[in-house]
Amino acid sequence: MIKEKLLGVDFGDARTGLAVNVPGTSMAVGAGCIKSGNLRKTAEETARIAKEQGAVKIIVGNPLNMNGTAGPRTERCQAFAALVSELSGIPTELFDERLTTVSAHQFLSASGVSGKKRKENVDELSATLILQNYMDRQK
Repeated sequence: MIKEKLLGVDFGDARTGLAVNVPGTSMAVGAGCIKSGNLRKTAEETARIAKEQGAVKIIVGNPLNMNGTAGPRTERCQAFAALVSELSGIPTELFDERLTTVSAHQFLSASGVSGKKRKENVDELSATLILQNYMDRQK
């Protein structure tokens, strides 16, 4: 059980999904999506939301390759995480997000969510999975 507030982030070029935990529980819930293709604007909005939510740590998904090595997206996520930390004053941590987007698509598909609705929800669900996996590993 994690007592402090965390913000989970699935950073993307077009959309960035967000999730928070319910303090005192082991549960992550979706907290919306930022639609921006601009790294700085997305970082500014993420920092604002993190402060507004009272987060003490921001967990940013790290898109490692399947063999565990860093790929080109990892560098972009590292830059994003550093900028969010600088803007918010809240520590960030990169966390392995391999297969979270795939899992989110499979879950939404199995739930009967298709097309535009799936596209709108997949990033928030991916952020929820990233944060949930992070909290599960902390146990």
